[in-house]
Parts: sequence; C-alpha cells; structure tokens
Amino acid sequence: MSDRIPTREEQDGDGEVRYRMLYESDDKIYIRHIRGVFTRIRKYTGLPLLLAFFFIPWLNIDGQQAVLFDLPARQFHILWATFGPQDGILLAGLLIISAFALFAITTWLGRVWCGFTCPQTVWTLMFIWAERVCEGDRAKRMKLDAAPWGAEKVLRKSGTHAIWLFISLATALAFVGYFYGIRDLVVDLATFQAHPQGVFWVAFFTFATYMNAGFMREQVCKYMCPYARFQSVMYDQDTLAVYYDARRGEARGPRKKNVDYKSQGMGDCIDCYWCVQVCPVDIDIRDGMQYECINCGLCVDACNSVMDKMEYPRGLIRFTSEDELETGKTQYLRPRLLGYGLVLLILIGAFAHQVVTRSPVQAEVQRDRGARMYRVSQGMVQNVYTVKINNMDQRPHEFTVRIDGKEGYDYSLRMQGNPYVVPGEIYSVPIRVSVPKEQLKDTKHDIYIEIQAKDAPELKDRHKTVFIGPK
Repeated sequence: MSDRIPTREEQDGDGEVRYRMLYESDDKIYIRHIRGVFTRIRKYTGLPLLLAFFFIPWLNIDGQQAVLFDLPARQFHILWATFGPQDGILLAGLLIISAFALFAITTWLGRVWCGFTCPQTVWTLMFIWAERVCEGDRAKRMKLDAAPWGAEKVLRKSGTHAIWLFISLATALAFVGYFYGIRDLVVDLATFQAHPQGVFWVAFFTFATYMNAGFMREQVCKYMCPYARFQSVMYDQDTLAVYYDARRGEARGPRKKNVDYKSQGMGDCIDCYWCVQVCPVDIDIRDGMQYECINCGLCVDACNSVMDKMEYPRGLIRFTSEDELETGKTQYLRPRLLGYGLVLLILIGAFAHQVVTRSPVQAEVQRDRGARMYRVSQGMVQNVYTVKINNMDQRPHEFTVRIDGKEGYDYSLRMQGNPYVVPGEIYSVPIRVSVPKEQLKDTKHDIYIEIQAKDAPELKDRHKTVFIGPK
C-alpha cells in the first residue's frame, strides 16, 4: 500500500497530480476571527463547561472535595455519594448511556459534539484567542510569521506562548486535582513536597495540552480521533449538518454588490474564501461533505456575514440535510432516531433507579476457612463467619448484626460488640452463629445476615449464606 495520497489540488481537477506523505504536516492554518450565531452558541456552551471543569475541584461538601477520584483508596467521591470498585456496573452503564447519546445526537445533529463541546475544539479555540490577543487577526499573524525575528516578534510570540503555558498548567492542575486533591496538590507543589507521581502527571498534562491545542490541533481530529472515521455510519439523508447549497451558489465568482449577476449565469457564492479562512480544520465546505468537518458552524457565520454585506438571502451555507437540499423537506422524526431515543430513555431510567436505590452500606459474608465447617458444643451447632462491612457513606456509623433463617429455629449470635466503621473503611468482624442441635432437620440451610446502622436505620444490607450442621 502506498504511503502517499493525492492532495486536494488533484481532486479539484487542475490536471496536475501532486502527492504528499500520508501524515505529512500541513501548512499552518491561520483562522479568521468571525462573529455570528454559532460563535455565540459555542461561547454559551463552552464557557459553563470550562468553569465547571476548573472550579468543581475547589468545591467542598462536608469538609471533603466534592469530586475526588481517590485511586489509592479505591474510592470515588461524587457530591454526597462515595463509590467503590464494586460499583463498576454503574460506570459501565454510564459509558453505555454516553455511547447511545452520542449515536442519537450524531444521527440528529451530526458532529455537534466535536464542533461545540469537544475539549480538543474548546482548548484549541482558547489558544487561537491567545494568538489573536497577542499577534492580531489572521492577516497580522501571517505577516508576523513571515517577518524576520526582531524585538516586536519576540515579544508577541513570547506573550502568546506564555498564555498557552498558563492555560496548559491550569488545565493540568485542575485535571490532576480530581485525583490528587486540588488543595493538597497546590500546597504540595508550592512547598516542593508533592509526590513525584503528582509532579510527573502535572508536567505530562501541561505538555500534552500545550502540544495538542498549540501545535497538533486539527491533526488530532484528522488522524487521532476515531469518531471522524465512523461518523458516516450514523449519518442518514436527514441528519442535520453543515452543507453548501450548490444549486443556489454555483457558478461562483467575484462581483460588485449591485450588479445583475444572475443574468451572467452566476450564483450567490462570490468566491471570497471566507468559509475556508475561518475553518479550524482547513477544508472547503463547498467541496461537499468531508470527514474532517466538525460541524462547528464557523463557515455558516462567515458566509452569512458576507451575504448580509452583499444583501443576499442568508443560508447559502447552513445546517440542513441532504433531503432538504434535494427535496426541500427534512424528516425529523424517523424510526432510527426514535429507536435511539427510546433506548436512551430506558438506559437513563435504569441507571437513575440503580443510583437512587443504591445503599452506601454494603456487607459481604464469608465462611471462616480456617475453622471446621461446624462445631458441636453443649448441644449447640456453631458456624463461624466473617462479616465485612463497607461504609461508603460520608459519616461514621455503629452497626448492629442480626440473623434471620428458618422458622422455628432459635438462632443465637456472638461477636465482640457492635462494629464502628468510619467513612471509606472496610471493617471485618468475626461472628459465631449457633442453633440447638435438636432443631436441625437438614444438613444445610440458608440463613440471612443483616447489618444496620444504629443512627440511620435506612442504611442496611442483607446477605445470604449457608448454615451447615451434622447429618
């Protein structure tokens, strides 16, 4: 297989075949700044997500970080709940819900996740904002890069990279803070007492953010992200995405504002290339649907601004569907989308029920393997068990233990006091269960061992095990 692919110039049919390496670095993309509806939508969707990402680690609930993934202790604190490895089924359910949500949204609105809320897009646009603040808009940045190195260029480039590094470091601190504890992390780094692993991960994510959003940018979307490769499987004729209305726009060509261009056989597209200049992945949407397109809507805002200046109707480039371009209609309610939505509602309902009914206290009962299966003493048959109490609540509790089994059996329980379990602790307590020998009718039968918090009766768990006696 060849490691070279044709460039876009060959596909445009200029008669000359040019080749480049498959993963050869493209020329730097200089994005034109534009204002419009979709730019504002991105601001109102991205800003709350950024604020949540950076400030949630600083929130405390009952003296503890609101969201903390404590990997060494195998505890995951999320608001008022604490989860452990045994709650892995909830994580699996959340991932399945996320997958079906992605399928449903992509079928409905295309790659809006990529264009509006994907971290790669959000952080890249923040870095581009830093470039614009320090170096100016598109034309000034191109001129600055082409100029020889001097005091002004060094100053402006230094300012850009300083902001990039600040954003990267803040991102790394916030992300690692979800696992390390943000307050401890900042204090430990400031006093040079941080654990080497913490220092490594802060440095790693600072470097990764700096490279991804500063230099790799669209390369991540084109070559590293798998979503772009399989998105076409989820598209159909009625999926809303960014399209160029070729029937209205062709034939393209520059013209003055008030000329009768239609008498000259021309369309509404004035071939200004603004739709290309604002594109963060450097494609021409007029060439048709391309897998690199992230549906960010910047080309829509750019084209609408040009149409306003020319006093043409908006919508030459717009969010629409293939069916709407061909027939003028889009079918919004269709079986595939309804199926995704129905499955998504069922999954969300099941997940919510599991979370709401989940008890923060769990018990595990094991037979004592170091003892005999049973012991007969003074007319009583005894079995020994180990009860492990996992307190995932935010408060300590004292627990009682009770036995329930066959009707007519007089069970007795012996243990060394009621166990007192602090938050996050797994407490093991041995217990001895006895039954009068004359009451036993079977070699073994089921019993239930129940634990219950004395100060919160609703916190309880019940575990089934086997009581074994002589034949």
